[in-house]
Amino acid sequence: MPDPGVAHDRQDVVNAEELLVELCGRLPELVRGAADGLDEAQLTWAPAAGANTIAWLIWHIARVEDHQVGEVAGAQQRYVVDGWHEHFGRGPDEQDHGYGHSAADVASVHGTAAELIGYFDAVHARTIDYLGGLAAADLERVVDEHWDPPVTLGVRLVSVIDDCLQHAGQAAYVRGLLG
Repeated sequence: MPDPGVAHDRQDVVNAEELLVELCGRLPELVRGAADGLDEAQLTWAPAAGANTIAWLIWHIARVEDHQVGEVAGAQQRYVVDGWHEHFGRGPDEQDHGYGHSAADVASVHGTAAELIGYFDAVHARTIDYLGGLAAADLERVVDEHWDPPVTLGVRLVSVIDDCLQHAGQAAYVRGLLG
């Protein structure tokens, strides 16, 4: 009997690029599950003073993908180019992605569930297209030399997806607190 832990057929082998698409492809269901059907008051409710809201968490997920993946893909951020910033009470600052936000910054992010999901979907579609076009050798390309060791594309993408998945879980948790 063949060992089930060993790939015996090339069809059983998944390459790294396909794995990244599969992992990142789990985000839309999580984002929708956290935001669908909520009104703006629910989306901007914070479980405690200074805590992240569902609106901020979903906005941040989309901003991280838009900023980080856009940068490595050589693409302009949809946030500014497509005017998404106008929907969320923020300016057209490409560096405004949530890192270092104060409690007031978090509270200032607002929008409808449709707007938050719409922006996420627009960014996410570009991310999936980009990931689907990668080859194994692309993942070894150094994209940031400010770290020791320098950051490769593969490491950057794992970091981005990890951050987004964690925030999607946080948004689901906050939704659960709504009752």
